[in-house]
Amino acid sequence: MYFLILVGISRIPQPTPSAWRLSVSHIPLPTSSLAFGSARAVVREVGLRDGLQSIATVLPTARKLAWIDAAYAAGQREIEVGSFVPARLLPQLADTAEVLAHAKTLPGLLASVLVPNFKGAERALECGADLMIVPLSASQAHSLANLRKTPDEVVAEVARIRAARDAAGSRTLIEGGVGTAFGCTLQGEVAEGEVLRLMQALLDAGADRVSLADTVGYADPASVQRLFEKARALVGERLWCAHFHDTRGMGLANAYAAWQTGIGRFDACLAGIGGCPHAPGASGNVATEDLAFMLERMGVATGIDVAALLALRQRVAGWLAGETLHGALWQAGLPQNAVPAALQAA
Repeated sequence: MYFLILVGISRIPQPTPSAWRLSVSHIPLPTSSLAFGSARAVVREVGLRDGLQSIATVLPTARKLAWIDAAYAAGQREIEVGSFVPARLLPQLADTAEVLAHAKTLPGLLASVLVPNFKGAERALECGADLMIVPLSASQAHSLANLRKTPDEVVAEVARIRAARDAAGSRTLIEGGVGTAFGCTLQGEVAEGEVLRLMQALLDAGADRVSLADTVGYADPASVQRLFEKARALVGERLWCAHFHDTRGMGLANAYAAWQTGIGRFDACLAGIGGCPHAPGASGNVATEDLAFMLERMGVATGIDVAALLALRQRVAGWLAGETLHGALWQAGLPQNAVPAALQAA
């Protein structure tokens, strides 16, 4: 289901695709810097987890490490590198510990993992993950199908994880990811009040921050604006990230609606890979390259070299031959006679 401060810009004489490379200092943004009206945003790459777990191809570890290195070189500083789940359930993610160890060698990279239960959290703590994401589905039906727990049982698990984290003296952050926040293919409607209740419950149980996910692609810009405004009013800057699937073609529009409410961090999958096992036809998250391009065109600094990201997408497409990929930018390419709004502003 599920998650660079711009300090200088170099003006480039001729606006070619290479003009999309910004001169930046890659320092992870503290939560408090993501204020309303912020002119910068973080795009967290989740393709190595959310994307790979949803396709048949088992990508070799060496290629995962190459993916991380190239994403890092392109300017990404937050990457979800895998999930601590039994290898028999998700062989695609069996090498998460090794991938995480490599990610931790890259200066300034915030490496996160998804942990579906207490045992997974123990592994995340042992391996020194910077952040662990605990998924919670606001839909009772989806929660039972996906995690075999009710939403409130997941909240109780977060309390255990927080206690273990504190006892270990670990600095690993805990993010409660509230999925199916806009509806569910199994249950249908999910009440906004229930989503807000569970967000607060996660924080009360010990999560450091929370995020909202449109797991099955039911959201629209109006519902996104309404729910995110209510969520920010309730928990403020502890609402950390927005996670949108593009199942019905509204992923970018929904990301823009969340941005308008003050959200400055978004999950995305390179080439739009991924999906949800309980949402037939789900096409994964918004494509990282499309989202980064949109934000940069809006004048929102991401620190990402979009041209380099497109080059990485081409490499990944070769590695995932036969898999269904998504996205729009790769087909048209970068504009030949325009520079990013961030450069124009400089």
